[in-house]
Amino acid sequence: MRSSVGVLAVVTGLVLGLGPSAGARGPAIGARGPAVRAHGVVALRPLVTIPELRVGGPQPTQAVAPGFIGLSIEFSALPAYAGSDPNAVDPVFEQLIRNLAPGQRPVLRIGGDSTDRSWVAVPGMPRPPGIRYTVGTSWLQTAGALARALDARMTVGINLEVDSPRIAGVEARAMLDAIGRPSLAALELGNEPELYGTFPWYRKDGHGVKGRPPGWDVASYIGDFARIARSLPASIPLAAPATGSPSWWDQLGRMAVDEPRIRVATVHRYPLDRCFTAPGSPQYPTIPNLLTNASSAGLADSVAGVTRTAHAHGLSLRVDEFNSVSCSGKRGVSDTFASALWALDAAFAMARVGVDGVNVHTFPGGIYQPFRLRQVGGLWRAGVRPEYYGLMMFAQAAPAGARLLAVSGSAGAQVTPWATRAPDGTIHVVLINDSLHRPQTVAVRIPGPSSLAALERLRAPSVSSTDGVTLGGQSFGAQTSTGRLTGRAGNGVVALSAGVYTVPVPAASAAMLTLARSGD
Repeated sequence: MRSSVGVLAVVTGLVLGLGPSAGARGPAIGARGPAVRAHGVVALRPLVTIPELRVGGPQPTQAVAPGFIGLSIEFSALPAYAGSDPNAVDPVFEQLIRNLAPGQRPVLRIGGDSTDRSWVAVPGMPRPPGIRYTVGTSWLQTAGALARALDARMTVGINLEVDSPRIAGVEARAMLDAIGRPSLAALELGNEPELYGTFPWYRKDGHGVKGRPPGWDVASYIGDFARIARSLPASIPLAAPATGSPSWWDQLGRMAVDEPRIRVATVHRYPLDRCFTAPGSPQYPTIPNLLTNASSAGLADSVAGVTRTAHAHGLSLRVDEFNSVSCSGKRGVSDTFASALWALDAAFAMARVGVDGVNVHTFPGGIYQPFRLRQVGGLWRAGVRPEYYGLMMFAQAAPAGARLLAVSGSAGAQVTPWATRAPDGTIHVVLINDSLHRPQTVAVRIPGPSSLAALERLRAPSVSSTDGVTLGGQSFGAQTSTGRLTGRAGNGVVALSAGVYTVPVPAASAAMLTLARSGD
């Protein structure tokens, strides 16, 4: 994973001192030179040359939007994650959502494949054959209770494939009544409509019946969208086109002009694919493929154009279905520590190209789900998976309003650097070492008055670990009943020496330097 923006982080418990500066090639660490004490340990090493990064001013991109890291869940996932009692919404789920948007209104999308396979029952109308899930009273009340508890901004899917203005209108009004206008941020009409004419919506007499006929295309979609959108409450903005097809994104400008109620452009992105790729493909799900530049910076670059189009028409752009491997993830990849490193880097890369946020897709049984929730004896517990830790580090490093900072120089062959300045002046520098075997030490030069820098590590026993992950020495353990990190924090400090901070970055790990700064 490589990026032009960035800065650094990753740490061991040892903090090294620097010798005199060695220019662009970086400083030298001398065995007899000064050493910095960290956790009571003094590290001395033979003379070596290490790469040096220099942190500069703000990148020419927008500030990180509030609620940048959100979640996307299927309709049936709501009771599985939040419960079915609106008076006792799962507090662990609530806290896990808050962790990803601290001090902000979190963003939650309810949709995905289940958008076009769910409905709110319409009196006097038989259930259409493609419907598999009925949204009932307890679901609606729980969704409303969750939204109010979190002060969330919710985008909710409305069935388009059923091709019924009446059903869409009933669904939308039910969502508005239950969730309320302050929290119902948008209605997303349909999900991945480019596939309506390809995959069966339901089966009849052993044969698949598709939701749309052959030849149904973008122009047909725009016509259906306009017709059905007229049945939705006029007070609620719309989100569209909820597609992963770049060829459909080309029509976003036309849609924005024709449908002024569209306020959020939504696209879907996964770097790897489990269903339709051969083992030799660079999109085949493996850990090495996940930790490539193409899976992070390349993935973000693929949405840069549609992001510019959205912004040019006054729309926000969210990748509202986002995760490591499409088709529910891949065991041994999506559930490993590699997914934490990927999520951290890919989120930064999306911010670099101006995306307004990403919604990490999840549902019970998904291999890529960042956590598993279950209720035992009336108590909720969660098993938090590695990817979630990477998302948490991003949330710490890129709070709402933070600006990405430019970096120059080198962090080493496989270390991706990122840097931000928060609205309060705090500077965060993150280093992500994607090498499976090679550690790297990096010198970081930050202009202006400096002091001791706090150092936080993201690490695991190995890149393929499915547990044992720690963030700043803390973890959620095998299970959590609070949704909060526990254990003694293992953060260290790095002292400025010869104008630089020196950070060892173990293989397959990440770390964050934090400098409390004020002003510009």
